[in-house]
Amino acid sequence: MTRPEKLVAIRIAFLLLATVFVLSASEAFGCPNCKDAVSANDPDGMNLARGYFYSILIMLAMPFTLVGSFGAYVWREMRRQKREGAPNPPLP
Repeated sequence: MTRPEKLVAIRIAFLLLATVFVLSASEAFGCPNCKDAVSANDPDGMNLARGYFYSILIMLAMPFTLVGSFGAYVWREMRRQKREGAPNPPLP
């Protein structure tokens, strides 16, 4: 198979896969109004609303977690380098 044939095959496979994903979506609950309407009418909808709530909390916490983890890593590395670079105190 030559390079142009491989690219055509990859494009066809990608388009086929994208079409399957688009056509296989049976329900899409995405807007807050849909969430409120579902949670008010049935108990299973309450679980769906709770799922929205927790997913929003996780999405809000993720940037702070990543920045905090990176900051802690830098702080620990700088502290370790400072400790290794300090001369040993003289023994009495």
